[in-house]
Amino acid sequence: MTVLRQALYGLALLGALTLFVWGQQQRVDVAKKATALAQKDAETARTDAERNLTTATTLHNTLSQERAAQSQLRSLHDQLRQGLARHEQQIEVLKRENTELRDWAVQPLPDAARRLRERPTVTGAGAYRQWLSGSSAVSTASNPPRQ
Repeated sequence: MTVLRQALYGLALLGALTLFVWGQQQRVDVAKKATALAQKDAETARTDAERNLTTATTLHNTLSQERAAQSQLRSLHDQLRQGLARHEQQIEVLKRENTELRDWAVQPLPDAARRLRERPTVTGAGAYRQWLSGSSAVSTASNPPRQ
């Protein structure tokens, strides 16, 4: 019986070894799948990071262009303001020098011109359209207003 017992122990040991190898193979397969999934996630993260970097670079360039445009607009605004001040000073000098111009400048505006400058507060396109079609609209030269 000892030979039979040894054969059974050998078979049991072989079965246990086979189960152990099969279990290890299952662990290796799971680890390979986890590695493949981690590599896929890493690649996705790399792609997202590259896309985010491209977006950030684009936004940074756009911001730089916007700042440069704002700077140009401020410069132009300052130039226009200085030009307007020069023109206003020139008009005042001309008024002081020329009595005819001074007399013309102090006269009130004609009614038609004054109505052009007097506008109610308009909010929205519909209100503006209603104001334009109202009775206070300025009539054309070919169609004089009715008194």
